[in-house]
Amino acid sequence: MNTKIKETVSQDILLKAYNHMMLAKAMADIYEENRSVCKYVHSTSRGHEAIQLATAYHLKKDDWVSPYYRDESLLLGIGFQPYQLMLQLLAKADDPFSGGRSYYSHPSSKDGNLPKIIHQSSATGMQAIPTTGVAQGLKYLQEFNLKTFSENPVVVCSLGDNSVTEGEVSEAFQFAALHQLPIIFLVQDNEWGISVTKEEARTADAYEFVAGFTGLERMRIDGTNFAEAFEGMEKAFDFVRNEQKPMVVCAKTVLIGHHTSGVRREFYRDEEDLAKHRAKDPGDILRNILLDEGFDEELLKQITKKARIEAEEAFQKAQSAPDPSPESVTEHVFAPTPVTEETGSRVPADANAKEKIVMVDAAIHAIQELMYKHPEAVLYGQDVGARIGGVFRETVTLGNKFGAKRVFNTAIQEAYIIGSTVGMSAVGLKPIVEVQFADYIYPGINQLITEISKSCYLSNGKYPVSNIIRVPTGAYGGGGPYHSGSVESIISNIKGIKVAYPSNAADFKGLLKAAYYDPNPVVMLEHKGLYWSKVPGTENAKTVEPAEDYILPFGKANIIKEADKTETEKGRTLVIVTYGMGVYWAKEAAKSFEGRVEIIDLRTLVPLDEKLVFERVKLHGKCLVLTEEQLNNSFAEAFAHRISKNCFKYLDLPVETMGSLDLPAVPINLILEKEMLPNADKVSEKIKEMLSH
Repeated sequence: MNTKIKETVSQDILLKAYNHMMLAKAMADIYEENRSVCKYVHSTSRGHEAIQLATAYHLKKDDWVSPYYRDESLLLGIGFQPYQLMLQLLAKADDPFSGGRSYYSHPSSKDGNLPKIIHQSSATGMQAIPTTGVAQGLKYLQEFNLKTFSENPVVVCSLGDNSVTEGEVSEAFQFAALHQLPIIFLVQDNEWGISVTKEEARTADAYEFVAGFTGLERMRIDGTNFAEAFEGMEKAFDFVRNEQKPMVVCAKTVLIGHHTSGVRREFYRDEEDLAKHRAKDPGDILRNILLDEGFDEELLKQITKKARIEAEEAFQKAQSAPDPSPESVTEHVFAPTPVTEETGSRVPADANAKEKIVMVDAAIHAIQELMYKHPEAVLYGQDVGARIGGVFRETVTLGNKFGAKRVFNTAIQEAYIIGSTVGMSAVGLKPIVEVQFADYIYPGINQLITEISKSCYLSNGKYPVSNIIRVPTGAYGGGGPYHSGSVESIISNIKGIKVAYPSNAADFKGLLKAAYYDPNPVVMLEHKGLYWSKVPGTENAKTVEPAEDYILPFGKANIIKEADKTETEKGRTLVIVTYGMGVYWAKEAAKSFEGRVEIIDLRTLVPLDEKLVFERVKLHGKCLVLTEEQLNNSFAEAFAHRISKNCFKYLDLPVETMGSLDLPAVPINLILEKEMLPNADKVSEKIKEMLSH
């Protein structure tokens, strides 16, 4: 061992690393020997132990780390015990990370004495954006003195080399470099991506790939030699901790184990390749270093033997641990919200003296009130900054009032805009972000499904993602095929996401306040045609502005027009269940059927006020579910089915649905757009048909 390394890596650390390596090897061997017991798919860290432990030993309790699925040695190195990891391996109830819901080495932790870990998914590279969001949030906390640390925290995002080819990883690199965030992207390069070789997958390794990201420092490390890796990671941590700037560390490793227990090395690797990798086993390399240092070989044998005994005891204990109860399967889909009742003044005492406001102003005022009151609130997205305040002027004035660090523009990066809220929320902030048009939410759907929707559930309640995602939606007259789409069926089908769809200014303000105080992710669908009430027939989307204290809880639908009681008793009425622009088509159409039509505005789609809807459908016996979306396989059709199932014996005729024609896009020509979409006249014809029965 050379003198330079001897000065930087103590013998105690070397021995500690050797013990952890032998522990990781023993665990992997036990899993392989007990394949029938270890029935759930898993990966081990064999070949990656050195760089993982070198990283782990530099992490401190105020730091954050996102391990990937091969990082069990990193977890051992930061302080988790084999028994704890094995509880997740065997999907036991006391699995400290997910309660038996997720795979081995998919941690989440809020342990106050260890580095913090947000929920980790299996999707390769998808942790890069949420973890960069953590670094973004930590920088914000420090800039606004919202939290103090004994020393600057560092964030580590661990990645496999083939995940770097994912586009979302580049979005994370770009944002970290642009905003100079305190994050280390640790890329562990074993040259394999399951059975895909580096030659098949990429033109360059991570070190070469990131050369064009100005402001992103980079370093190469031999990830198989613990002493060199420790020294290199010490430099990386010192740089990021002191300079508060990002760095990519490309660590060359070997793959000694299987890709996973299900995709085994013998399926795709020949003996020559395996021998090449085994020749650089980090445990053997460290053993030789220790022998060169004068350690007794018998001592190293004892460490190996002791590690095996410790791993065997932990494995036996984990096997005996209880499985989760079946009843627990539905826990932690959402975190409990404090907002359960409508509170505050919807119509202030001086309402008669006030002008009505448009929906877009209701949102601006709500966010302004929240941002004045809560310094942890931050608003970002494309074009939301001070220069124009949103393409619909939906954030106008906010940038000037709160400054460019609290209200700011982003690049065209829908995945980053959405996914970064995971990390921002984890550190205690409340991100309010915007996707400019519903038609462009699709690049962010991956983060919404893979990371955000599952975080509370798979972290066993530790990390609900508290955010608001604003999405202007719907057709508004000639917007065309990429600026007129509706997405509520897609969004509302993502379990673990709440969805609001207000139809007027008062509801909009009250629901935004509720969304802010809800600890769960919220998508706020905002109809562009209602923002300014410029579409004919939408004047009533304007309301008197509620007071600052007004909060409208989710899951509370509203009867905005009641049918005549006498007509209902005669069986001559129906109820229209709708939301958004549908409210105004229904109200206009109902004018031709005085006293015979009731209209329910759902206001939120998740949670859904089924109780009220079922009660009113049972009363009237006839129901039309009205939507702007293309109808087949839509939210409206699914809800109509549930109404039919729950109200069947009360129905006079089948529950009807009405929506747009089943076309792939909204045409830009106004004649074609009109033909595709519902309108008051079409709704009137449907009402006439239904009431004739």
